[in-house]
Amino acid sequence: MRILLIEDDAALADGLVRALHGAGHLCDHLARGLAAPAALASAPYDVMVLDLSLPDIDGLDLLSRLRTDGLVLPVLILTARDGVEDRILGLDSGGDDYLAKPFALGELEARLRALARRRSDAPAQKRIAQLCFDSIRREALVDGQRMELTARELALVEVLMQQPGRIVAKQRLFDTLYSWDHEASLSVIEVHVSRLRRKFEQAGAGVGIRMLRGLGYRLEPADG
Repeated sequence: MRILLIEDDAALADGLVRALHGAGHLCDHLARGLAAPAALASAPYDVMVLDLSLPDIDGLDLLSRLRTDGLVLPVLILTARDGVEDRILGLDSGGDDYLAKPFALGELEARLRALARRRSDAPAQKRIAQLCFDSIRREALVDGQRMELTARELALVEVLMQQPGRIVAKQRLFDTLYSWDHEASLSVIEVHVSRLRRKFEQAGAGVGIRMLRGLGYRLEPADG
């Protein structure tokens, strides 16, 4: 899952980003709300976490503007405003869920998974050869054994398994794995693919990632 976090508290944001990365998610952070439209337009996010007390714009005003402009992404509101009227206002302004500070990280992760499930009608598990990807638990399994993958490797597996056997453009992989303002070059995808191929082979996953020059990459059975 790729998450856009809009939170001006640097310490809290840093802790959340590290925790979400550790749980196998990709998380991009913005400290200012007015930067959100550009970020949303340049990367495929699954869910947004929005703090209401931002330095440049009220979070509810930002959310209303984004919804008016056509945003359909699930939004979890994260705020210290925990009164009943505040919750109602947040949900009526376009929020899909509401979590008051302080909160338990486990609850935040559970709510994010629920929002992602609600958005997608796709099955939680997808399988090709001996490889199974569980989008809810955020893990890749080979014959029931969990593979040790980084957050970006998990994201790479997920996007390739969304349409197994079909070509995924290199640019799409890059946009999925990296923040809209990241300085990495497109060639970094080749590094991730090479490492993932090696891990698939070591685990006996029975799948390979084929590069089609000028087109992109395709996940297929190893003998495909």
